[in-house]
Amino acid sequence: MKHNEINMDGINALMEIFYEKIRADKSGLGEIFNARIGTDEPSWDKHKAKIASFWQGMLLGSGDYNGQPMKAHLELPPFKRKLFGAWLGLFEESLNIVFEPQIAEDILNKARGIAQRFEYMIFEAH
Repeated sequence: MKHNEINMDGINALMEIFYEKIRADKSGLGEIFNARIGTDEPSWDKHKAKIASFWQGMLLGSGDYNGQPMKAHLELPPFKRKLFGAWLGLFEESLNIVFEPQIAEDILNKARGIAQRFEYMIFEAH
């Protein structure tokens, strides 16, 4: 059953499905994420919990996320700009599995805004 509201159960389910897709991705995303995070389950569990906390803050106004997401992305080795579209595509697929359409669209709009800012900072603001 799809979630009809944003809550931690939905966010955690989103993280599981999304990162399963990322890890299996062959466009280049999987390689980047696996190189940065690792391939073992404890490393991925830690990453999923951290990013779930990020989304908890973005979507629910709570959580204990204290990372620097822009800095983390700026420190990645160079990658192709088209991977932002691949990331958003996998995120949208995952949202549509977990949430009812209007909730999924609302979250996707936030993700698009974040991706646009990151893409600008990485590829244009130097």
